[in-house]
Amino acid sequence: MKTYSAKPSEVEKQWILIDASDLVVGRLASLIAMRLRGKHKPMFTPHIDCGDHVVVVNAGKVTLTGKKKADKIYYRHTGYPGGIKSVKAGHILEGKHPERILLKAVERMLPRGPMGRKQFSNLRVYAGGEHPHQAQEPTALDVASLNTKNKRSA
Repeated sequence: MKTYSAKPSEVEKQWILIDASDLVVGRLASLIAMRLRGKHKPMFTPHIDCGDHVVVVNAGKVTLTGKKKADKIYYRHTGYPGGIKSVKAGHILEGKHPERILLKAVERMLPRGPMGRKQFSNLRVYAGGEHPHQAQEPTALDVASLNTKNKRSA
């Protein structure tokens, strides 16, 4: 039996809508990364972009477990000597762009390279509850019902 390898013309991309209210960041990010890569499909082929388009709303309402809100630090570098900058996760969530926490988590779960960048471009994240992708008729995916640990009530 020969191994099946999907062709780009055979790939059917769907649109998925996820409401991120009170969902745990890491669990949500791993599910989104799996959908973006297409690993949930039986026709998954590593060198073909067979993932879906994912729209995430209410990304500003995600939760972090434990003391990560106060202790988790995101680093970046300006490019100048001694130019390392840091910011805590709680500061980002309360700031102007809270959706960046989820974006960074998903980006780090995708492969590095041209294929990973192409798959990452199929992700749309919005801090609020509205999105401009109604014309694509995305199907809602209830992540909280998949596992009881996916949602934090407190």
